[in-house]
Amino acid sequence: MNPKVKEALDKSLALIESSVDPNKTYLEIFGKGGIFTVLAGEIKNIEPQNRAAFGRDLNSAKSQIEQALHIKRSSLVVSRSSGFIDITAPGKKQKIGHLHLVSQAIEEIVGIFTKIGFSLQSYPEVDWDWYAFESLNMPKNHPARDDWETFFVKAPASSRYGNQVLTPHTSNGQVREMERVKTFTPRSPKGEVGPIRMLNIARCYRRQIDVSHTPMFHQFEGLYVDKNVSIPELKGTFDFFTTNFFGPKRVTRLRPHHFRFTEPSFEVDVTCGVCLGKGCRICKSGWLELGGAGMVHPNVLKAGGIDPQKYSGFAFGWGIERTIAMKTELPDIRLFYQNDLRFLEQF
Repeated sequence: MNPKVKEALDKSLALIESSVDPNKTYLEIFGKGGIFTVLAGEIKNIEPQNRAAFGRDLNSAKSQIEQALHIKRSSLVVSRSSGFIDITAPGKKQKIGHLHLVSQAIEEIVGIFTKIGFSLQSYPEVDWDWYAFESLNMPKNHPARDDWETFFVKAPASSRYGNQVLTPHTSNGQVREMERVKTFTPRSPKGEVGPIRMLNIARCYRRQIDVSHTPMFHQFEGLYVDKNVSIPELKGTFDFFTTNFFGPKRVTRLRPHHFRFTEPSFEVDVTCGVCLGKGCRICKSGWLELGGAGMVHPNVLKAGGIDPQKYSGFAFGWGIERTIAMKTELPDIRLFYQNDLRFLEQF
């Protein structure tokens, strides 16, 4: 390599090595009056037979300098990102998660019912056929006990309780709660038991899926058993819940229906949140079906060891996802379980 080119190359590489601003160093080397620019201007003074070799040396030196500048720029970016901290810069906002919409609703529902004396209990999601159906006055040939309606567990059957099932409703907790209260509540000489105010919230399973059903869903079950329990108390409980959960402008109504485990039985409707009972394209009539309820059937009380001649009660069971959908005007409850952050982050 030409001695002058070698000298300029070494000087340029030394500048790059000590540089803290590669852009400024680039101008010192290649800018007007720069080391390399001045050297390149001397090519006219080189003897013609030596100009080609001088040009090749210049190009080789230029390539080495540009490569060194690239490496320097990269090293400065890495060192600044890993070692430099600007304590005056605003901090990055920490992403904080939140409860799923269903979990939020469960907390709200529990808070409402505990205000009127209900206590939260927990009963099996995998239970015996007897607790899920037979104790609730549902005969063995009832359609709900068909393989196409209920998930049966492949396990040895019990001679007393039958097969195991994934509970299709939280009503399996009714008789279990009666048994628990009779076992643990101190009884007077007359054999009386304390009042039952149970709230059972759990996952349920049915072989259905569409815009208003999912194979797994959540229900909350209420059970109140005491002396002289009446339908007005049932209606008052629903009105209290509706006012607190949906808002003061929405009311409930009881519509006669038939359930095996209650008599009389009702469908509970709530006024539409869009039209507030006037009728619209969503509700058609001004009302939306909330869930089922009724006075506990005497046979269910007997299955729980409670005398229906002395005690009465009411029970209700509603899907939490459907209840949320009526509050938020959600068109498809399958959205709850599709893990779409665009949906979940709205709540």
